[in-house]
Amino acid sequence: MTRQRFKVGIVGLQPGRSWAARAHIPALRALSKTFEIVGVANTSKASADRAAAAIGLPRAFANVDELITAPEVDIVTVAVKVPHHLEVVRAAIGAGRHVYCEWPLGNGLAEAEEMAALAREKGILGVVGTQARVAPEIEYLRHLIADGFVGEVLSTTLIARGGALQGGGTIPDKKTYAYLLDRANGATLLSIPLGHTLAALRDVLGEVAEVSAVLATRRTSARVGDTGETLPVTAPDQVLVSGVLASSAALSIHYRGGAARDGDGLSWEINGTEGDIRISGSAGHTQMVQLSLTGARSDEKVFRPLEVPATYRSGWPKDVEPGNVARVYARMAQDLRNGTCTAPSFKDAVALHRVIAAIERAAESGRRAVLA
Repeated sequence: MTRQRFKVGIVGLQPGRSWAARAHIPALRALSKTFEIVGVANTSKASADRAAAAIGLPRAFANVDELITAPEVDIVTVAVKVPHHLEVVRAAIGAGRHVYCEWPLGNGLAEAEEMAALAREKGILGVVGTQARVAPEIEYLRHLIADGFVGEVLSTTLIARGGALQGGGTIPDKKTYAYLLDRANGATLLSIPLGHTLAALRDVLGEVAEVSAVLATRRTSARVGDTGETLPVTAPDQVLVSGVLASSAALSIHYRGGAARDGDGLSWEINGTEGDIRISGSAGHTQMVQLSLTGARSDEKVFRPLEVPATYRSGWPKDVEPGNVARVYARMAQDLRNGTCTAPSFKDAVALHRVIAAIERAAESGRRAVLA
C-alpha cells in the first residue's frame, strides 16, 4: 500500500534566484513519492502567481495566512528572510502545521527559543535547514572521526570565506543582498555561513564549551551592483573565534567576508594523536558547496584523498544544494512517520543559536564566554 504523501506549502519563492527555487523545489520533486508541493505564498498574490506559473506549481495563495490555514497543507516551508521567520513560524504552529524553517531559525537566540517552545507545547515537528549536517562528506567525516582515523582529537582549525560582500566590497543587487549588510537583521557572516559550518562541526567533534571572539566590521560600506549606490555596512566581515570543545580539544576559527580569489574558500583541519583530516571547499557556505576530504595518519607524509563511499550519495540529487535539502526532508518524513528525531530540529537550532550568542557576548565583553 502506498503511503500518503506529505503536502508542502512554501512561503517565499522567487523563480531563478531564491534558495527555495534553487534547492527546495528540486529537492521536493526528487522526493515526489514522499512529498507533494501544494503551492506558494509570497508578499503579494501577484508575486505568488508569477512564481507558481514559472515553476509549475498548482496554486498561488493570496497571502501567508491562506497558505497556513489551507486544510491540504501538512508542512509549511519557511524560506523568507530571517527577520520574518518568527511571524510565519508562529502562525504556522498556531494553525497546527509542521514546519521546515531555513537557518537561522530566529533573529537571535530569544526568537529561536520562543519558536522551539511553541513547537514543543503544540506537539509540532519543527525542522531547521542546517543542511551541511547531512552532506555526504560530513556524514562520512563523522564516521571517520568516530572510527578513530585521527585518534584522539587534539585541535581543529577552520579558515573560510563567505557572506554577502563580493570582490571590492560590492553586492550584486539591492533587493536580495542589502538586508545582509545590517547586523540587526540577524543574517550575517557569523550567523549564516559560519552558523551552518558550526552545526556540522558540532556533529563531528562535539559541543563547544568556551569561546573568546573578535567581530570586526572592516568594510563599513558596500557598493550595489544593480543601482550603483553605496550602502552602510554594520554586519561584521571578520569573525575570529578561539575556544575549547567539551572534549578539551582546542578550537580556532577565522571567517573572512567575501569570496576566495582562487576558489579555495574553505580549509578545515582536524588534528589528532594518530592522524589529520582536511575538509576543503570553494566557500565557507558549507551547506552549498562541494566538499572534499583528504587525510594522513601514522607515518604518512602526504595527505591522500578520502573518497566518500558511493552509498552516501546513491539515490539523492547530484547537485549539492538540492541534494542536501532533500536529505533533510527525507529525515523529516521519517520523523513524522516513526516518531524519531533524525532531522535537525528546533531544539538543535536553539543549541546552535546559543553558541553564536556566546561568540557575540565574548566579542562584546572582551572576555571568554562559557557555555552551560
